[in-house]
Amino acid sequence: MQSCRRKSLWLALLASWLLGLLGILPLLRLAVPTGPRAGAPQGWPRWLDAELLQSFLQPGALPEDVPQLPRVPRGGSCDWGACFDTSKCRSGGFKVFVSPVAGPVSETQHKILASFEGSRYHTVSPTEACLHLLSLDAPAGACSPVPPTWNGGQNHLVLRLHPASCSGTFQLGQAMVAEASPTVDTFRPGFDVALPLLPEAHPVRGGAPGQLRQHSPHPGAALLALAEERGWRVAGTDSSACPWDGHCEQDHGPEQTHPGAALPNATFCLIPGRRADALRFLQALQAGCVPVLLSPRWELPFSEVIDWTKAAIVADERLPLQVLAALREMPPTRVLALRQQTQFLWDTYFSSVEKVIRTTLEIIQDRILGASAHPSLLWNSPPGALLALPAFSTSPRDFPFYHLQQGSRPAGRFSALIWVGAAGQPPLKLIQAVAGSQHCAQILVLWSNDKPPPPSWPETAVPLLVIEGHRKVSDRFLPYSAISTDAILSLDAHSSLSTSEVDFAFVVWQSFPERMVGFLTWSHFWDEAQGRWGYTAERANEFSMVLTSAAFYHRYYHTLFTHSLPTALRRLAEAAPPCVDVLMNFLVAAATKLPPIKVPYRRRHEDASPPRVPGDLGPAARDCIDRVAAGFGHMPLVSSRLRLDPVLFKDPVSVLRKKYRGLEKP
Repeated sequence: MQSCRRKSLWLALLASWLLGLLGILPLLRLAVPTGPRAGAPQGWPRWLDAELLQSFLQPGALPEDVPQLPRVPRGGSCDWGACFDTSKCRSGGFKVFVSPVAGPVSETQHKILASFEGSRYHTVSPTEACLHLLSLDAPAGACSPVPPTWNGGQNHLVLRLHPASCSGTFQLGQAMVAEASPTVDTFRPGFDVALPLLPEAHPVRGGAPGQLRQHSPHPGAALLALAEERGWRVAGTDSSACPWDGHCEQDHGPEQTHPGAALPNATFCLIPGRRADALRFLQALQAGCVPVLLSPRWELPFSEVIDWTKAAIVADERLPLQVLAALREMPPTRVLALRQQTQFLWDTYFSSVEKVIRTTLEIIQDRILGASAHPSLLWNSPPGALLALPAFSTSPRDFPFYHLQQGSRPAGRFSALIWVGAAGQPPLKLIQAVAGSQHCAQILVLWSNDKPPPPSWPETAVPLLVIEGHRKVSDRFLPYSAISTDAILSLDAHSSLSTSEVDFAFVVWQSFPERMVGFLTWSHFWDEAQGRWGYTAERANEFSMVLTSAAFYHRYYHTLFTHSLPTALRRLAEAAPPCVDVLMNFLVAAATKLPPIKVPYRRRHEDASPPRVPGDLGPAARDCIDRVAAGFGHMPLVSSRLRLDPVLFKDPVSVLRKKYRGLEKP
């Protein structure tokens, strides 16, 4: 009798081991957009491969332990084609009008409305607007009235980032809904927009960077962190417990509770599927902790465009031991890729209210543009869709950020753009030196002088075109249609370069097309005494900016400078000309998260210290970098000590063995 019992026990253990071994790989699937699929039974986890469950569930059958929740549609059969009139957006473009809010405005609502009004799509005229915004996040008894342009809700976006007191009685009609963590039963894919649940203290712009400080799990780091109402509970790396299921009989191992919003250093963050736990989702993203969503009942934010399979995991809360085993067996390379993607998504789309609002507007604009919208690569790869404007191109090959992923290389020619300011003279010697470069395709002279340009210019081997400017220092960064190449060599009339310097700098830029490559550098610093940012042109090994009076960069940054920067920052550059250099360097650093590159310069530039033009520019010039940092909401500049030199540069060998011989001439 005892031997039969032992045999039965061993057979049961062997069967459970085989089932566990076969089930580990398919148990966890990377997250897919959480909207319900047509024909799929409600309540089951949304697997990436639906055929995995076909042997366990007959078509049309439902598991007994999961009740079927009735789907409550909003707006009847509304979808994008039926309830949004795109013809209103074709004549005047994509413009957004913010309807007035009744009663007092909370701090959070003020941030949201300010972000909409600060957008480049905002308009003060309701008649020219393509989209009308109506906010329902109002105190009790202060709900916004139906605007005169309501028209049954057509072309309206109803914003609900927090529970609204009047949302229960408000008739949405044909309006879209942008809601924080909507339930999967009421969300309309392709029409509504799923927003993240933002904390009250979320910053307006900039935002805190991601907290990931190590790219692989540290031996002492926790494997799991479980989101709870009071904070985060952590289990050790050797724990075999199922922390969200109290019926487990295994040893729970060492645990530690972290109250409040503080998230410890953990690899995976287990987040229950309740809608109230959606706030923990953003905390996990910021910390670089891979979110493991346990049968979520709410739509993931921006699921229409963000591929959450690259940053999050959806698991079944009813299979605790198998989920833990699969997490422990996940390859380190996969963990690294997931954690890196959490940092990219947090910094690009979620770290500030402004980015959340801009992402919402870009999603709606992509629907209007249709085939001209951002492809998935631009949404899910750095620097993200907010910095890849479709007005420039919809092909990743045309942007400076995706050459490595696309296996392409920038064209082997550049356009020289020479800016002649108020005190400038025709740069005849500079034109001859640049035209002598084997990589030069054309020379554009931007004449921003009160005097008329000279009637004749020196003859060159490349075309030379004179463009009339608007007497503004920012004229040099307009997206001129005459520029025919990806690479731009930005020059001032007083710059002095040799042909060898131009040739070598362009070859360097071809290897780093997303960066600025220049000759003269500035560096930023934090002034502890005054509590502010400053910058200096003193010669030092470390630098963070290159002067646009002699620098290579991609022509896309002209489009980004003109159409992406806030108007206030462009006005600042007009008031203080040195701010133009600072502003362009901020823009490139914010997009790439990389420093510029310095190349050797044969002569010291006498005008390489701020201010760059004569006269006292006043406090605006001295406060430039501090005010630009405030406008961006953070300091994007990255310091570097890298200077790239040609092979055999300054080496004691025959000059005949050197390719760029002119760099070493006195």
